[in-house]
Amino acid sequence: MAGRLIYLMGPSGAGKDSLLLAARESLQARGCRVARRVITRSAEAVGEDALAVTEAEFAQLRRNGAFALDWQANGLHYGISRQIDEWLEAGEDVLVNGSRGYLGEARDRYPQLQAVLLSVTLPVLRERLLARGRESLEEIEARLARNQNFQAAAEQDETLLLDNSGPLEETVQRLLQLIDRARACA
Repeated sequence: MAGRLIYLMGPSGAGKDSLLLAARESLQARGCRVARRVITRSAEAVGEDALAVTEAEFAQLRRNGAFALDWQANGLHYGISRQIDEWLEAGEDVLVNGSRGYLGEARDRYPQLQAVLLSVTLPVLRERLLARGRESLEEIEARLARNQNFQAAAEQDETLLLDNSGPLEETVQRLLQLIDRARACA
């Protein structure tokens, strides 16, 4: 029996990295692996547990067929190792930190994937983005508008919605419940 690919996505500031870190042990206890991304950013960058590579290294990995999924967003390249195919074939569920903009391509490659959109209320997202201090107010407002458009579209398909506006522990429990419920329906 093949495992399921769970494709977690959400806007910058929604808390994907925090959620994955907090949920990792509980996911593993349920037989769900969390794939580590390869990203073309500094290894000193704060955030998820990712493998940082140069653009040249990423291009070489891509040419060598190292990725099951790869995309570009916000000036960076992201890749998910082909190892997830082995895990899926072995019947393990795999959770990946994906991109909203790449969801269509990911669904083409993995038609049975379960998309999960992590969201937060607009005021909470605005506050988190402002607190990071990485972008201008204009860039933040553009991100917020894109997020609203994507969330409205996600509500029209089979994407599971997961709100992370409250305590992280509650979001972890809701993620686990969503995964368990989706497994029962499969």
